[in-house]
Amino acid sequence: MKIVILDGFALNPGDLSWDSMKNLGECIFYDRTSPAEVFERAIGADALITNKVVISKVLIDHLPQLKYIGVTATGYNVVDIQAAVERKITVTNIPAYSTDSVAQLVFSHILNVANRVELHATSVRNGDWTKSPDFSYSKSAQVELAGKTLGIVGYGQIGQKVAKIGLALGMNVIFHNRSEKTNLPTDIVQKNLTEVFTESDFVSLNCPLTAENKEFVNSALLNKMKPTSVLINTGRGGLINEQDLANALNSGRIAAACIDVLSTEPPAGDNPLITAKNCFITPHIAWATFEARQRLLSITVDNLRSFIAGTPKNVIKQ
Repeated sequence: MKIVILDGFALNPGDLSWDSMKNLGECIFYDRTSPAEVFERAIGADALITNKVVISKVLIDHLPQLKYIGVTATGYNVVDIQAAVERKITVTNIPAYSTDSVAQLVFSHILNVANRVELHATSVRNGDWTKSPDFSYSKSAQVELAGKTLGIVGYGQIGQKVAKIGLALGMNVIFHNRSEKTNLPTDIVQKNLTEVFTESDFVSLNCPLTAENKEFVNSALLNKMKPTSVLINTGRGGLINEQDLANALNSGRIAAACIDVLSTEPPAGDNPLITAKNCFITPHIAWATFEARQRLLSITVDNLRSFIAGTPKNVIKQ
């Protein structure tokens, strides 16, 4: 079997081993593949492994040997699933590999806003404390999370993990989900979307991006938030109307935003959130802990191994 990894660098920048993949067949590895390079590199492949490289219908139609597409992510919108199904090509993804890591970054952002640890550490390093007339000083308001309300949009595995951490910190937890959840803990309450945005001190977006919820976080919803509230997005950039959020931040309508994903990645230089007031942006790193990437690689290999054995798992159906 000829296996072509089209964009392996994000998954494995050099600190993991590809040996388990090499045991499955002839492997060709590329760190990155541009749209202009995809066809030439994919010719003759039995299996393609992709993260963000688009596998279009046109490409699929020109790869008669292709039998398998493995997406090294949970989202699989980079693959034309209908075209793959029509060709009887198996497509797999990687579910639930980064739950703990994503929830951890949600609270890294929340704690950054609450305590601004790096701001204060930098201040001390610059000599501000040695020059201070007082034994203690602060460069920003210090916020206690206990008693604050954490609103979660999307109560899947990640949303549930975020809720669990919030409860451990003494927060009140409410959530909105597109379907009704049952058998909830007594200290977690399901609410409608407006209630979550109106009542929460922190709102965490942990839902998938669909055609129905694209840019659902817009000026109308942002205007319902408290002026002291904070929006966190580790889901998908397309959930937010970025200009509306920038306007809300720059006008002081909400206190801060913590963003790990943007509508286009990498972003254009004129993305309004990059220069927005109190907008803390990380470059899509929630998934990228060493431990999560280890799991991602292991499941990627297991998905392909299972396909070769005739017992495919994590298969995407149309």
